[in-house]
Amino acid sequence: MESAEIRRRWLRFFEERGHTVVPSASLVADDPTLLLVNAGMVPFKPYFLGEVKPTFTRATSVQKCVRTPDIEEVGKTTRHGTFFQMCGNFSFGDYFKEGAISYAWDLLTTSVAEGGYGLEPEKLWITVYQDDDEAEKIWRDKIGVPSERIQRLGKADNFWSMGVPGPCGPCSEINYDRGPAYGEEGGPAVNGERYMEIWNLVFMQFERGAGTGKDDFPILGDLPNQNIDTGLGLERLATILQGVDNLFEIDTTRMILGRAAELTGHRYGAGEKTDVSLRVVADHIRTSVMLVADGVTPGNEGRGYVLRRILRRAIRNMRLLGATEPVAKSLTDVTIDAMGPQYPELFEERKRVEAVIVAEEASFLQTLRSGTTILDTAVADTKSTGSTVIAGDKAFQLHDTYGFPIDLTLEMAAEQGLSVDEEGFRSLMKEQRDRAKADARAKKHGHADVSGYRAVADKAGATVFTGYTESHGEATVVGLLVDGVPAPAAHEGDDIELVLDRTPFYAEGGGQLADHGRIRLDSGAVVEIRDVQAPVPGVTVHKGRVVVGEVLVGASAFTQIDLERRRAIARAHSATHLTHQALRDALGPTAAQAGSENAPGRFRFDFGSPAAVPGSVLVDVEQKINEVLVRELDVTAEVMTMDQARKSGAIAMFGEKYGDAVRVVTIGDFSKELCGGTHVGNTAQLGLVKLLGESSIGAGVRRVEALVGVDAYKFLAREHTVVSQLTELVKGRPEELPEKISGMLAKLKDAEKEIERFRAEKVLAAAAGLASAAQDVNGVSVVAARVADGTGADDLRKLVLDVRARLGSRPAVVAAFTVANDRPLTVIATNEDARARGVKAGELVRVAAKTLGGGGGGKDDVAQGGGTNPAAVDEAIAAVRGLVAERAS
Repeated sequence: MESAEIRRRWLRFFEERGHTVVPSASLVADDPTLLLVNAGMVPFKPYFLGEVKPTFTRATSVQKCVRTPDIEEVGKTTRHGTFFQMCGNFSFGDYFKEGAISYAWDLLTTSVAEGGYGLEPEKLWITVYQDDDEAEKIWRDKIGVPSERIQRLGKADNFWSMGVPGPCGPCSEINYDRGPAYGEEGGPAVNGERYMEIWNLVFMQFERGAGTGKDDFPILGDLPNQNIDTGLGLERLATILQGVDNLFEIDTTRMILGRAAELTGHRYGAGEKTDVSLRVVADHIRTSVMLVADGVTPGNEGRGYVLRRILRRAIRNMRLLGATEPVAKSLTDVTIDAMGPQYPELFEERKRVEAVIVAEEASFLQTLRSGTTILDTAVADTKSTGSTVIAGDKAFQLHDTYGFPIDLTLEMAAEQGLSVDEEGFRSLMKEQRDRAKADARAKKHGHADVSGYRAVADKAGATVFTGYTESHGEATVVGLLVDGVPAPAAHEGDDIELVLDRTPFYAEGGGQLADHGRIRLDSGAVVEIRDVQAPVPGVTVHKGRVVVGEVLVGASAFTQIDLERRRAIARAHSATHLTHQALRDALGPTAAQAGSENAPGRFRFDFGSPAAVPGSVLVDVEQKINEVLVRELDVTAEVMTMDQARKSGAIAMFGEKYGDAVRVVTIGDFSKELCGGTHVGNTAQLGLVKLLGESSIGAGVRRVEALVGVDAYKFLAREHTVVSQLTELVKGRPEELPEKISGMLAKLKDAEKEIERFRAEKVLAAAAGLASAAQDVNGVSVVAARVADGTGADDLRKLVLDVRARLGSRPAVVAAFTVANDRPLTVIATNEDARARGVKAGELVRVAAKTLGGGGGGKDDVAQGGGTNPAAVDEAIAAVRGLVAERAS
């Protein structure tokens, strides 16, 4: 049975039994505690935690998941993989243990002809929690599983919680006996390899307290509603139904593995080492494709780093298998062909996904070329000192300068029998991150415990947003936090977080910045609002300061947004939609939105593109946008179902979470997107859009920045003033400026070359005099002198090499010093005969540079250094002479 059919049967089975089919959420987790969705229940977490009330009591899904803690084990075992699909059925206060157990048994054991999976009942073994008598009784008495195939396990194996205080409960796992070929008998309590776990049923019935470990926490009592959360691993079931040994050999993964083998000339099964690499490639490429399809792009932080890490591991393993040409496009294509029947959107996004992955491969191949050379040097240096540990600063240099992932450094070092000072590396990384994030540590949602917001939501309900049609209105204060703590009142000067029952204030989201404004209470109190956020679904939090009076919970209020700011942001947001469509028209569907920020009078828009956008294309895009403005197209918004939105041709942003009902913003016949933001009523209200340029912000992702309305006009007015000044200076017309300025720059460049030639000739003219003044130091001819100040490093190097050549074959050392821009500089060279006597340039430079208050280095024949103390040049010359005398004695 193919994987796609396993998926279809699962969803059909539960839909027929009253479950709402919930499409897989994006792998980009809508959860601040997670980078990526790592379990099937993650999208339902707000329901289980009581943050949001579900609109259904039964649900089912096949959720895409990614887990990477055991990434180094992928390929080495038959069980570890980074991407998997979790089939789940969920009950929210509806059926409980008996219902969940009955459904699971029916689906697994019903014949294939009747819509089930057709597993032999006698091969299924059950585990229950050690004191869950109820579950065991259902399995034994209702389902008919013999007692000898039901085993009890402890809290570590058969009890579930989220790892934090909240819902928890016992589990019951269904395991499939794969037979004697996989080890000894005795059930899952004895052999987890032979008895493969395929389905875990979680019975959420208790509330747990805080604890220190997976099984060290107190049970506080029963939950008010009993819930069900189950998960069946699709790949594991496919392994059984397709009669293969492991998850790498099922239909989808085997297609990718086969292409990797074909590209490298290997046969899967011929050798353990090559098999491991082929499995790594198959797993990692599949994960990479699914991540990119959900909007993740390679980067050095967060989920971008997760993608970069696994994608680069796949590419390097292809290199280890012998691939010499780029392989990313071919592997991406076969992955989309393999996974497309389950996720048809992959076919639509093929070009975009290919572009991102191919660009990252090209970047990494360059990194491999440069980074491997540096790593080889580090390995050689480490071994030469007798050490077995590569220094942390070397690993940091590889990561920071060459983009070499630490995981790759660890792997390649291990291949050479070495380890890496990971603690030193992590310390340097932490220092770098601390510096970079010093101004961004304060989270947008403040420091209040979200339980306070949940309490407000439970008591007062969701905040009603009126801002699509109103800029002011009446409201009631339903929640108040002062310094992050719920409070009944706040006073003048307090920084507060205010929750109203209804509000025209737009909370930051979807790339649109928050509204500012004022809230006046009937008591005369005034609150200046500086930020608006939605920390939990349904609750809008107004952040500001009490300017006048006292704020009380329950008070009546009058809200007023800063209308000019709102209008400027709305113009920017509508302009973003126009830019998106114009870029897609020019570059194709690969120019999909990857992020945006809509601020007053300006916006930035991130989109997929494998290369820089030519200036001529940007000009065309800008012209097209402004042509749309003068067409005076109406901007309308309509709420519809997600299915209706897709059929209407509306564009959705990758990685964004949408509900069943979505808002579609349409701009005439030009643009149609899913969007919850605020917009103008007609394109004429934008006035003018000016694209300032585009740049790269990551592999396969570009950024356009632009101005809108009055801000665009002011920019062009300034540009016009500059052009007028330039035309007056060069005595020409505006259209002649490029040619005239180009001519001036060419003349300037020629003059600089001429000056440089004269300077070099002047410096080299001193070579003969320096060579003739060489002094004998223990049989070594030494030239150590200060030359004309202002001499550049290149000229100083040329002079030193010229003097060394003039000294002939006798042992010789040339050390030239200069001062440029108040900083001393030295270049030192030795010839072969001097080096044979132990006189090395690198060592001499280190002594000289240290005397100058700086540092330096280089090879034994030529080295360069500098410092901060110009007054120490004579002392440095003496130090060089002294070291030569010592080494040559």
